[in-house]
Amino acid sequence: MALKNKYQAPTLDEIVKTAKKISPYIYNTPVVLWDSPESHNRFSKKTKLFMKMELFQKTGTFKARAAINNVLALSESQKRKGVTTISAGNHAIATAYAASCFGISAKVVMLSSANPDRIKKAKEFGSEILIAEDGAAGFEMAEYISATEGRTFIHPFEGYNVTVATATCGLELHEFVKNLDVVIVPVGGGGLCSGVSSLTKLMNPSCKVYAVEPEGAQIMTKSLAAGKAQSINRVNTIADSLAPPMTTPYCFEMCQKSIDEIVLVTDDEMAAAATILFSELKLALEPAGAASTAGALGPLKDKIKDKRVGVIISGTNTDPNSYKELIDRGIKSLKNGVFNYN
Repeated sequence: MALKNKYQAPTLDEIVKTAKKISPYIYNTPVVLWDSPESHNRFSKKTKLFMKMELFQKTGTFKARAAINNVLALSESQKRKGVTTISAGNHAIATAYAASCFGISAKVVMLSSANPDRIKKAKEFGSEILIAEDGAAGFEMAEYISATEGRTFIHPFEGYNVTVATATCGLELHEFVKNLDVVIVPVGGGGLCSGVSSLTKLMNPSCKVYAVEPEGAQIMTKSLAAGKAQSINRVNTIADSLAPPMTTPYCFEMCQKSIDEIVLVTDDEMAAAATILFSELKLALEPAGAASTAGALGPLKDKIKDKRVGVIISGTNTDPNSYKELIDRGIKSLKNGVFNYN
C-alpha cells in the first residue's frame, strides 16, 4: 500500500470516497460564473469563466481538505502523540483547525515573515506556534520536533493523502460544470495542482490543465524542466503561499503527468488580478488566490478565448493593511497597462 500511495495517482473511486469522508469538516465551495461586460471586454462574450471559490473554504483556503484527510488517517497512537508541520500560514491554520476538530495536540512551525494575522488565526485553534527564519530552517525544526516528540509530521503539500484530498476540489468543480475545456490552477509545491489536475484528467481527459506559478518562485517550472523534484535557494514574490523552497517526489510526479502547460505571472499581474476580482466579484484575495486569474488575464488569454474555463481561486488569508497595499499596487499596475489590453 505504501508504494501505491507514493507512486500511483488516486483513482476516481478513491477521490469520491475521500470527498465523502472529509465532507463533515469542509465546505463544498461555490462555483460562480464571471459573466459581465468587463469579462467580455477582457476575454470574449463566448469565454465562460467558472470561478471555484476556495476562499470560502474552512480556514479560508483549500488547505483544510488535505489537513483534515491527513488527521483522519492517523492511528489512535499517533493522535495521542499529536502532530507538527511547517507553513507560511495557510497550511498552519488548516492543520491547527484539523487538530482541533479531533482534540489533537498540534505544534506548528511558522516563518518569521508570516503575516501576523495568520499566526493569530493558527493560535486561535489552540496550536502551539514556533517561529523559524525561513522555509529550510522551518522544515528542519518541524522534522526535529517529529523525531524527538513522536509527533506525526503533516506535510504542507506532499503525498497521496494530500493529492486525493485536493482532488475533491476538482471533483466539485467538474460535477458542477460539465464539459470544461480548460482548468487553471495555481501551483507552488503542487499539493493543490496535483489533485485538481489528476482529477481533471480522470473525469475529462481532453480538458487542458494550465498551472500558474509566480515568476519570483519558479520551483515547479524548474522541476518540470529538470524532470524531477528540485529545490531553490531563494524566492522573491508577494505570493508567499506559492513559494516553497522545494518540490517533492509524489506531488511533482502527479503534476508532471497531468499538467499540460505551466506559465509564469508577475507580482504586478497578481495584484492587478486581485484588483479586478474585487471590482467584478467583490472578492478580497491574497496574492496567491489571484494567481490563476492573473494567468487567465495574461499569458493564457489567447489560449482560453471562447472556451469553458474552470479557474481555481485557492483562498485568502490576509488582513486589511496587507490587502490595501495589494490593491494599491494593482490599481497602479492596471494604469500602467500590465495586461496590455487594446
